Amino acid sequence: MEKFYKAIEEKIRKSGYPGEVSGEEIYAEISDEAEDQEEGSYLFMKKQNDDSMFEYRVDILEDNINLATLTIHTPKGNYFIDFDAE
Repeated sequence: MEKFYKAIEEKIRKSGYPGEVSGEEIYAEISDEAEDQEEGSYLFMKKQNDDSMFEYRVDILEDNINLATLTIHTPKGNYFIDFDAE
């Protein structure tokens, strides 16, 4: 899983987002929100400690979850990460 967490962090850094992120924490947040949800696509929003908000688009499937996109809203701008793009 460590490799998976690092991939999340790397994609976020490549978007230009200057803040600190933890792939493990992001995955844990998504997993918590997805628990007990029906299959489908969902938007989850999470206010961070600073003035930013993370907006996750998550696909919940029968046997797993897929973090499709993340938009990070900050006072200085927005950062869009498409995890499904190569």
